[in-house]
Amino acid sequence: MKTHLIRKTLGAATAAACLWAAGPALADEPLKIGFVYVSPIGEAGWTWQQELGRQYMMQQLGDKVQTQIVEDVPEGADAERVIRDLAQQGNKLIFTTSFGYMNPTIKVARQFPDVKFVHSTGYKTAPNVATTNARFYQSRYVAGVLAGHKTETGVVGYVGAYPIPEVLQGINAFTRGLRSVKPDATVRVIMVNSWFDPGKERDAALALLDQGADIVTHHTDSTATVQAAEERGKWAVAYHSDMQKFGPKAQLGAVTHHWGPYFTREAQAVLDGTWQPDQVWGGFKEDMVAFEGLGPDVDDQLKALLQAQEDAIADGSLNVFAAPVKTNDGKVILAEGALDDAGLNAMDYYVEGVVGKLSKN
Repeated sequence: MKTHLIRKTLGAATAAACLWAAGPALADEPLKIGFVYVSPIGEAGWTWQQELGRQYMMQQLGDKVQTQIVEDVPEGADAERVIRDLAQQGNKLIFTTSFGYMNPTIKVARQFPDVKFVHSTGYKTAPNVATTNARFYQSRYVAGVLAGHKTETGVVGYVGAYPIPEVLQGINAFTRGLRSVKPDATVRVIMVNSWFDPGKERDAALALLDQGADIVTHHTDSTATVQAAEERGKWAVAYHSDMQKFGPKAQLGAVTHHWGPYFTREAQAVLDGTWQPDQVWGGFKEDMVAFEGLGPDVDDQLKALLQAQEDAIADGSLNVFAAPVKTNDGKVILAEGALDDAGLNAMDYYVEGVVGKLSKN
């Protein structure tokens, strides 16, 4: 296995660190695979989970693959330069792992038709561009059920990144899970307009706690929300990865996603010549999401209840967005049935129980 790591700082185009780990030489050239990360790898969060997936893939495929990582890449023009550079360096499979990389990925893919691209959380495809996402909202619902059983104030705080469907699915699913247990409970949201800004995330979490929340959660990349809850003696639900080490008393549980088997399948398909530009969106059933890292304040009875919720979602007997679905200003989105994937990906509203007006930036 060989890995090339480039750490990229905001707005900078030069490499600050390189790391190589070489395995035995092969007669056949390994498949070169590039990864573009939106934040530093760190020890927890979105990029950390992507990195764990890459490591899993390398363990599974060994010397058949060689990977190159560029971390802390801003969305936009800088991402386009990085993606193009990875293609020019001979990477034949490139994972671009943030929503804002979607248009740069599509643009570069047109210029390199012999390179395969996989974009995370987006919706645009091309003959050489696939998309993938995890159904985070399924695990968010279970987290909301847990919050409904634990909140004493009936107010839960939610630190969001951007008002896009992926984030809104999580907020709304969490709220529906919360209110399935405590119908009068409410969720207060602060958007920080960033995927990774620990300072803003911390300020938002503290503001929500000051507004009466006794549990906070987040759809952002850092551990700041969990750490803020730990400092205040409140509870938190972590996101992306298990953050118990950052909030051993605060963390009730963690909504997590798991990429290793998916990355491995995509790489193997390129090696086999069977790769397709498909769209994969996996949840509990596909083991792409989990609710784990349950804290000491979650007893065995509650653990069993949460597991039953997971099982019901996985087997289809519980749909997180079954009708009726109403906005928090009373508009009926769905009167019968359940939201399909098109409806989920067009989500641009808060459901009943979320306090405030959605700002559509």
